[in-house]
Amino acid sequence: MTDGNPVRLAVLVSGNGTNLQAVIDRIASGGINATIACVISNRHDAFALKRAEKHNIPAIIHESGAYANRREYDAVLVDMLRDRGVELVVLAGFMRILTDVMVTAFPHAIMNIHPALLPAFPGLHAQKQALDYGVRFTGCTVHFVDGGTDTGPILLQAVVPVLEDDTEEKLAARIQHEEHRIYPEAIRLFCAGKFCVDGRRVRLSP
Repeated sequence: MTDGNPVRLAVLVSGNGTNLQAVIDRIASGGINATIACVISNRHDAFALKRAEKHNIPAIIHESGAYANRREYDAVLVDMLRDRGVELVVLAGFMRILTDVMVTAFPHAIMNIHPALLPAFPGLHAQKQALDYGVRFTGCTVHFVDGGTDTGPILLQAVVPVLEDDTEEKLAARIQHEEHRIYPEAIRLFCAGKFCVDGRRVRLSP
């Protein structure tokens, strides 16, 4: 995205929304050439919706109960995003696995952040997986979403040491600190047109 116009984002959430807040703050400071067109949650009680409302961002509840399957849910989601001119979809604790309907509609334009150094420890409870395995280092990964679970091309990563007295909660808190740093940075680079996808590799252009 290099035409100078702010990139239109949608942020998909299910919970507290701390990564959403990090993105909101970075945009407000002028650090990202983007605007958040909407925040969409699959849970009506997600605190992230209140964060959106506080910053006058349209907040939409899109629960799954009315839909026969995940593909039908995603088809309506795609329509919502296209109606709002969304160019980049940011997953910020969105607790649903997207289907091919979404991935095909936004190729290399859906980002996720995962609390591990992918491809290690994909899926749920990544921090517990790291502790149970006994690794010395873990971290977080920003990646594009593809048809697998945490398998898309990697954009940015940050390393976090695992300490002797770590619990899952302590480790998760330190990883989250790095998430709040690298997720907005990945979005900034995308909006500046700096990413080029070459197979599985994502290259940074000058």
